[in-house]
This record gives sequence, C-alpha cells and structure tokens, in this order.
Amino acid sequence: MNPCWKKIILSFGIGLVVFSFMVLGIYRFLLPPVGRTNILVLGAVGEGYAGGDLTDTIIFLSVDNQTGKILMLSLPRDIWIAPLRTKLNSVYHYEGMEKTKEVVGEIVGQPINYGILIDSNLFTKIIDALGKVEVVVECSFDDYKYPIAGKENDECEGDPEYKCRYEHIHFEAGKQLMDGAAALKYVRSRYAEGEEGTDFARSQRQQRLLLAVKNKIFSPHFFLDPRQSFRLFKIITSNIQTDIPKEKYIDFLKTALRFRPKNLKTEVLNENYLIQPPPSKEKYDNQWVLVPRTENWEEIQGYVASLIGKF
Repeated sequence: MNPCWKKIILSFGIGLVVFSFMVLGIYRFLLPPVGRTNILVLGAVGEGYAGGDLTDTIIFLSVDNQTGKILMLSLPRDIWIAPLRTKLNSVYHYEGMEKTKEVVGEIVGQPINYGILIDSNLFTKIIDALGKVEVVVECSFDDYKYPIAGKENDECEGDPEYKCRYEHIHFEAGKQLMDGAAALKYVRSRYAEGEEGTDFARSQRQQRLLLAVKNKIFSPHFFLDPRQSFRLFKIITSNIQTDIPKEKYIDFLKTALRFRPKNLKTEVLNENYLIQPPPSKEKYDNQWVLVPRTENWEEIQGYVASLIGKF
C-alpha cells in the first residue's frame, strides 16, 4: 500500500478514536444521576416580620433524576410533632434544617437529601422577575387580619382590637395576574373567612401559585429568552439558602433538561390522612393541631410511597 495512503488511514483511525471518546465524554456529561433526589422546600416570611423563621410553607419534592418527573407534596404547617412538643412549622425555628429534614422524612417515609429555605424577599423577587404570574383563584375570600410588617407591637392608640396591625385583603375567584406582593399575600393569608381559612386551603393556594410560576417559566416568551432566564437564575442562586453543594448544580441541570410541564404531579396532605383533635393541655399544649388519623405515620408513608410508585 502506498505510504501516503497508510498515513491517511492511520490519521483517520486516530481521529475516529478521538471523536468517539469526545462523543462518549459528552454523553456521560449529559447523563443524569440515577435514582431519586428528595428535597425539602421551606418557605418563611423572613426578617422584618414576627415569627420570621416559622416555615409556613412546607413542600416535599421527589425528583426522578432520569425522567425529570417531580412529585410535589404540600404538608400543613399545623402537624403536631409530639417528641418536640411543637408544630411542624416551628421545627426549623428550634432545631434548624437538618432536624426539619429528619422530621419530614419520618412523616413521609422517605429520606430527604437536601433542604431549601425561601424567604419572602426572594419569593417576591422571583415573581417580579417573571413579570407577574397568572393564578387561578378557586374561591373568592376576604382576610381582615392580614399582618402588616413592623406593626406587630403597635398599641394602636389604645384600640383593644389592635386593628392598626392588620390590613384587609380580598381575592376574587378566577384568573388573576399577581405581582410579588399580591402573590405573597395570597399564599400567606391565614385568617380568611370560611373554608379558605383552613390550613389545607392554604396549602392548596401555595400549590396553585407554584403551578403558576412553573407555567410562566415554561412559557415560550420566558423560556426562550436567555437574558430573563439568566436573570432569574442569578436572583435565585444569590439569595437562596440551601445545603445543596454547588458541585451538584450540574446534576440538577441535567435532570431539569429532561423535565416537561406535564411531568409535575401536585398533591396536598389533607383531611383524608389528618384530623384536628380538640385542644388538650396535656397532649398539645392547648394548641389547635393536626395529627395522623391512625395515630402514627404509617398510613401517610404508604400514601407517599404509592404516589412515587405510580408516577
């Protein structure tokens, strides 16, 4: 064989091997991690408010790393944690993130890998960066006792009802465009009249708001605008509190690339599994609380396992 052709074939072979290794490397780089990643998302109002580190939003996220499917389960804030003699929303305040992950992991029967804390400042920044979100308000409601930040100790010039500490908020049923401030009031409202004043309804409102955020992020107008996407990413990474190591961010990106809006399943842990017993000084320190109807977490753990198994 002509020596020139030998050199050409040898060069081609070496190039093919190098190219194959490059393709394999890119493939392995894009390949998501195996198994599931479970994340606890906590929402607190933050500094400047009374009870700023009480986590009134508690969401268990279970992510299938290979398919990008996500189960989002909201847990009511008033679940009673007997060993700590406190409600679920106070565990972070007293014990921190690691203990909160442990407690929620016991309730749902799943190990929790990471925790995320989002305060009201970050929450409103995210909504405003999205340019308002469209939320479907299921029922009209009024709340005449929505707390005004900084007014918690105001004597209201002797008013025995302390009305100056609160504002009246109203939400009309139907599709509503909300900026960050309105969205925060929508998910935080605790004293709405009627059924919307329950802890279960509050959890459902939080779910609807998160769905609205998801819909906005995956809308063509936003998703295909790299400047907006980068701005939102920067806002989140600069303000979020989490124990997710930065070296794991690339794994989350790989999984996120496989996510499709239809692959998000939302559920609320509700009255099918929790009951509200009468106040008891001996059992619950005279607080209104929620407890498992079967007196342990086994039924709830089975329910969560079935959700994960079906999804």
